[in-house]
Amino acid sequence: MTEARIKAGSLVLYKIRPALVESAADKIEIRFEDGKSKRVRDKDIHLLHPGPVKNLGALDVDEGNVEEAWELLQGEQASLAEVAELVYGEYTPATAWNTWGLLQDGLYFEGSVRKLRARKAEDVEKERAQRVRKVAEKQQWSEFLQRVQQGQLEEQDYSRLGEVERVALGKTAKSRVLGALNIAETPESAHGFLLRCGYWPERFNPWPLRQGAAIDSPDLAVPALADEQRRDLTHLQSWAIDDEGNTDPDDAISLEDDRIWVHVADVAALVRPDSHLDLMARARSANLYLPEKMVQMLPPEVTDQLGLGLSEESVALSFGFRLNAAAEVTDIEVTPSRVRVTRISYDQAEQRLQDAGFQALHAMTRMYRAARMARNAARIDLPEVSVRVVDDKVAIKPLPRLESRQMVTDAMLMAGEAAARFAQQNEIVIPYAIQSEPSEIRQPQSMSESYAYRRLFKPSNAALSPGRHFGLGLDYYARATSPLRRYVDLVVHQQLRAFAVGSTPRGREEVGESVAQSSAVSGVIRRSERLSNLHWKLIYLKEHGDWEGEAVIMALEERKAVVMIPELALETRIRRSADMQLDQEVRLQAQEVDVPTQSVYFRTL
Repeated sequence: MTEARIKAGSLVLYKIRPALVESAADKIEIRFEDGKSKRVRDKDIHLLHPGPVKNLGALDVDEGNVEEAWELLQGEQASLAEVAELVYGEYTPATAWNTWGLLQDGLYFEGSVRKLRARKAEDVEKERAQRVRKVAEKQQWSEFLQRVQQGQLEEQDYSRLGEVERVALGKTAKSRVLGALNIAETPESAHGFLLRCGYWPERFNPWPLRQGAAIDSPDLAVPALADEQRRDLTHLQSWAIDDEGNTDPDDAISLEDDRIWVHVADVAALVRPDSHLDLMARARSANLYLPEKMVQMLPPEVTDQLGLGLSEESVALSFGFRLNAAAEVTDIEVTPSRVRVTRISYDQAEQRLQDAGFQALHAMTRMYRAARMARNAARIDLPEVSVRVVDDKVAIKPLPRLESRQMVTDAMLMAGEAAARFAQQNEIVIPYAIQSEPSEIRQPQSMSESYAYRRLFKPSNAALSPGRHFGLGLDYYARATSPLRRYVDLVVHQQLRAFAVGSTPRGREEVGESVAQSSAVSGVIRRSERLSNLHWKLIYLKEHGDWEGEAVIMALEERKAVVMIPELALETRIRRSADMQLDQEVRLQAQEVDVPTQSVYFRTL
């Protein structure tokens, strides 16, 4: 366009906005519909109509004969003025602007202001169909957003909400749905939204999935147990003592004169190193114990075959040993065996501690415990509970400090020490459990002291060389009594069993690689269990809106007090008052429970 054609009163196009030329000199001054002015160069604008135009707000016209003009111009090119005359019957500022609008719309015409072309019929039909589809999709999207806000989901809505679920599970950071509703694209906000709209049930536990844990037991073929020579220990009275309802019994205890036997499910007889079952267990690291279910690291059929006491006779890898006068584990042997096992609960065992079958064993475990305590083994006395979802009800049951439970714990520690010493004596590579000494050694006398002491502890680790486990008060220790439940225990069994039957155990590099792969996943299991237990505790509090209970002050911070609720084994923080003291009991009432953020606010009564 030339300067001569542009004059005051002309209608021009600046980018995609209509403008009125107010003056035309070296610089052209234009004014927009909102009254704002701008000085531009002639090459920055396109002439739509020479004018005169007085009011940019009066550029609307009636609908013209768009389709007729489009048909007439098939295969032709025309100027904007010519198209305006064909469509609207005249070339005016208003028809010029609306013809520009047709070009911008792009359905019937394409090109530029100087040369407009009619689009091909097939392209127009395709574009029209796309626009109809987009309008329908926009309407459907609007209706969908309305339904989710009202919590009235229809079947087709669930697939759309999959993206929100992925945010809630930490798999992705973006969601079109959350963005459209101005909801923060965080796992916690997505979790809350999915609860509100009804996509997830109120009790849904997302934590194992969010951590990346497998939530179903594996389904792999399990080979038949090979027939092999085993030591016959069926004459011994053997007891598998577990919590009520336990479904994977993998250890039992016997006493033969002064010799203690700990029988452990012989999982290594079925699960060979680097087999499909072994690789599966390694990838899972351990059983996942959730309040609502248990997810096994091995196919359930392995437990069915090898769980102690599930058949009249069970096969085991048995650890036999004695305690000397200093309560040291001596005279150790490890052997594949056959045993007869009776299953009882801790409560039942508690009632029988004075019976002939348990009295001597109980005395031995107490002597062993005393020796450990003399070596500064840690005794952390903090509340523990069992959290279970039974018949759709959340059941939280405190675990009492039963002597029977401590007896079994010490017997298992003996077996772990026996396994570690046996491996060391025979130069068998196994993963030992070690824990370094804390910066300060204490013997806590109260709950608050136990809480403070626990915070000084460093985590235990798996190492291929023996070392002291400070917390247990043992110079040698290996986890060896739960091969159905923990992969590290299974590795210990594979190594010790190979030696016991005359085979060659694996070398240091192979064992180290297996343990490292499993250890990389163990944190996933621990976090999934911890967060799931807290989830169900919060569900319990939410469903008991009038909950009140006692708490004990564990620590005092500048503005908050850390408290422990014993009946829930729940640690939380409350507002601190000036007169609060450690180990003081306070009564609390639950006020606000936020399940997605795993937070709860308590009021002091």
